[in-house]
Amino acid sequence: MGIVYQKHKQSGITYVYKSKSYWDKEKQQSRAKRKLIGKLDPSTGEIIPTRSQKRTEDAQQRTNKRGPDPITRTKRRFFGATYLLDEIGKTTGVETDLKACFPDAYKKILSIAYFLILESNGSLSRFPHWQRLHVHPDGEDLPSQRSSELFQSISEDARMAFFTKQGRRRMGQEFRAFDITSISSYSEALSRVKKGRNKEHDRLPQINLALLFGEQSGLPFYYRKLPGNISDVKTVRALMGGFDAMGYKKASILLDRGFYSRENINHLFTHHQKFIIGVKLSLNFVRSALETERDTLGVWSNLHPDFGVYGITRTITWDYERVRPYKKDVVKDTRRAYLHLFYDPEKAASDQLAMNDRLSAFHEELLKGERKAYHEKDYERYFTVRETPKRGIRVEPKEDAMALAARDHGYYALLSNTVKDPFEALSLYRSKDIVEKGFGNLKDRLSLRRMRISSELSLNGKLFVQFIALIYLSYVKKRMQDGGLFKKWTLQGLLDELDTIERFEAPGHGRITGEITKKQDAIYGTMGVKPPSL
Repeated sequence: MGIVYQKHKQSGITYVYKSKSYWDKEKQQSRAKRKLIGKLDPSTGEIIPTRSQKRTEDAQQRTNKRGPDPITRTKRRFFGATYLLDEIGKTTGVETDLKACFPDAYKKILSIAYFLILESNGSLSRFPHWQRLHVHPDGEDLPSQRSSELFQSISEDARMAFFTKQGRRRMGQEFRAFDITSISSYSEALSRVKKGRNKEHDRLPQINLALLFGEQSGLPFYYRKLPGNISDVKTVRALMGGFDAMGYKKASILLDRGFYSRENINHLFTHHQKFIIGVKLSLNFVRSALETERDTLGVWSNLHPDFGVYGITRTITWDYERVRPYKKDVVKDTRRAYLHLFYDPEKAASDQLAMNDRLSAFHEELLKGERKAYHEKDYERYFTVRETPKRGIRVEPKEDAMALAARDHGYYALLSNTVKDPFEALSLYRSKDIVEKGFGNLKDRLSLRRMRISSELSLNGKLFVQFIALIYLSYVKKRMQDGGLFKKWTLQGLLDELDTIERFEAPGHGRITGEITKKQDAIYGTMGVKPPSL
């Protein structure tokens, strides 16, 4: 059962329904039964229940107030780590939002998410064993058949409602960092699994996954699944459409240079989106500005000592174009933008070392006659190759071409329509690394490096549950980083330390939490969580 939102065109009111899918044997197609439960408050995003629904909820609350489930048998289970996740769910609003969007399944979703977090790289086949040893939200076993049914029951409407609620909790003034990763798959049955440019050089077909993170909170609140053959640059328009659907007005986003195109920048201006985007030095307007400022960019007055980077900003005029579909014409205008130019001496040195390694590899391949097709352009650019019967292969470097390539080492550029200061823009742009770390968490800790799922519905549901787990992991990592805990703990080590705390239950004796050490108490404090009471 899921939640469906439907906006009335005349009144503008968004009504909320409970939707239950079923199979119509006569029509041989999937159908749905809907029940009105309320309307959506446009300012808070909360559901205002109908009178009958309110009576049902009040009755349910009266039932819930009777107290915790009675203890009928003696149990001793691990409690400390799942207690931490319970409290994070309350702080971030994840538990509340899941309950609103998945009223019948949210506890099961949370239990699987907890399992994925605490059992790194654990297969769901081990969930029955894990759940017997741990306190968790659902409190019951979830065999593989039931978990598959759960994944398939997670509807698109309910997912979008959850994204909307989580996004509104982080609307503020923070930028949203957006990026895409590729996920390899062994399945040939999934429609979006395609051959594409794999960022980890895996030869398997893939899907692409786009993630959106809050720059200040460090928490993800939106993702999209894309066909594996879709390039980054083609996704910005769809991203703006997603913003419109979820009510994110005038959002501020961070994009790397793989998303740059004139069309995308025009689209961002059209939608009044604030942005910071990486741009290539080869672009004409960037190259022109860099050549003008190259000699003055590296002077002391442009150095930021904390960054160790030189930076300047130049206001530019962007030639804006917008196609009007109803008139089928092009509106041309200008927009103000800020081009930020940077020079990083450390990056220049590392760029040179990396280039030296590449050139040495190219040179060796040519001498041994082991040419690689994907290096042919580099061979031609940097070397002259001659072969004679007596002397064999002779490889001579093109020094001018190498010097020209090295001329741009250490330089890079950002484009923004809102941030005027170069180092403010750089600080915001560097926070985009949280997306890369999020991808690492998804792939390494949450078993998403290579998929073996053959059903599209199961894939959609499992991705969503893994996304929920990613929110919790991101919260823990952000707190660990801010509190300096990575000097003492690894992420797994910290969770394992809390996971040793037990809870004892016995009929007639209630629930008793085990002893908590000073280390564990300090961890809870850094996480912003009150330790469980004895």
